[in-house]
Amino acid sequence: MSRLDRWRTMYRIRRAEEAIASMPDTGPCHLCIGQEAVAAGVCAALRREDSVWGGHRSHGHYLAKGGSLEGLFAEILGKTNGCSGGRGGSMHLIAPEDGMLGTVPIVAATVPLAAGAALAYKMRGESRVAVAFFGDGAIEEGHVQETFHLAGLYRLPIVFVCENNLYASHLHWTERRVADNLDQAGAFHSVPGERVDGNDVEAVYAAATGAVERARSGEGPSLLECRTFRWRGHVGASFDLDVGCQRRGELKEWMLKDPIQQCEAALQASDLETEKRLIEEEIAQALEMVCAS
Repeated sequence: MSRLDRWRTMYRIRRAEEAIASMPDTGPCHLCIGQEAVAAGVCAALRREDSVWGGHRSHGHYLAKGGSLEGLFAEILGKTNGCSGGRGGSMHLIAPEDGMLGTVPIVAATVPLAAGAALAYKMRGESRVAVAFFGDGAIEEGHVQETFHLAGLYRLPIVFVCENNLYASHLHWTERRVADNLDQAGAFHSVPGERVDGNDVEAVYAAATGAVERARSGEGPSLLECRTFRWRGHVGASFDLDVGCQRRGELKEWMLKDPIQQCEAALQASDLETEKRLIEEEIAQALEMVCAS
């Protein structure tokens, strides 16, 4: 997969979520606009048979791993042709044929499930890797530490990906933690950690490639802390200009670090306008099909 492919993935996620943000009556949707490089970079390092597990903010993970636009849009609109039969909505996405084995809204709930999958791969002698995506607030859940311990003890083929957007809902990390050290959260359990610029898709891809190779070769788990920022509110399409992250004036600063624009700067020789038009046509066609169903 090339840099252009990774840009395509990010742009597709961004435009799909902007379409979701404009929909009426979608229910509680947690958008990852601004964080696209993490999903695109990590999933580019995986094989189709590798599994991905997510949480409440997982539209990007689903699309980056191969989930269909129609399946996502239909699920959000509660239609029977949605990826979860219209019964789960935005926070319950699944595409088992592409390795997306589930997302749930309970914070960090899929982290031990990913470890269970990794244990099964190891016991069956399969060359597969599991990836658990979760936010910075999830580190504070006890079963995450228990999962780190189990993964480290049995050298499981798993990569833990913390999408650190600095906020748990509307609470900044400085109001919850003594030190800025999430990359070391697994160190006590011999799970090596690395902090990555989560808005640089190439940096994420490089770090994920190393962690996946380590897991696949039997060397055990890794933790990637991908430092990023969500542009929209904790839930819904609003920018939350009066609460949470925006009260610190950080949004404007982080929008200058747009992961898509950073990648575009390195792709100046490519015909990106044509690429953008094709992706936007794909999204428009998917929405038309879903709304007509």
